[in-house]
Amino acid sequence: MSMPRVQPLQPPYANEVQAAFDQVMPPGMPPLKLFRSMAHNPRVLQRLIAGGLLDHGSIELRQRELLILRATALCGAEYEWGVHVAVFAGKAGFSPQQIADTCSTSTDPALWSPPEQALLALADELHNTAHVGDELWLRLERHFSAGQLIECLLLVGFYHAVSFVVNGLRVEHEVHAPRFPA
Repeated sequence: MSMPRVQPLQPPYANEVQAAFDQVMPPGMPPLKLFRSMAHNPRVLQRLIAGGLLDHGSIELRQRELLILRATALCGAEYEWGVHVAVFAGKAGFSPQQIADTCSTSTDPALWSPPEQALLALADELHNTAHVGDELWLRLERHFSAGQLIECLLLVGFYHAVSFVVNGLRVEHEVHAPRFPA
């Protein structure tokens, strides 16, 4: 395994860094290694947290997490994928087969509802082409409003950026987070 390129900060944290951690972490839970690594640049950490889309948005938690899992898997961002599986997969109601399928080369349509299939296609197409074709857009419009589609586009892009950071920094895996399926 590769060593992290930037060691996560250790407590005690500067007041502005602690305030950022308090915004994003549940009470009593230590900050994730990603956040502690990014704390070397408190301004960027603050912007990441401010730009996060983990609040109650216009799409369901399950839909949000499906986009995140697929985007991070496509980018090979095992750290971020594992954190989201550990924290949100149960709340989203994913089966073990569905979780594994988010990492497959070609997802299995039998595991997903039509709206979920469209979201997976969106993540794949954005990842592969940085565009959304007209046929897919029409398919997405059958299930999602314009506002929801804007959120979906931004989620995929945001988690590409997060994937670039965790992969570029070689953030060490969290103990509680699963790894990609074999």
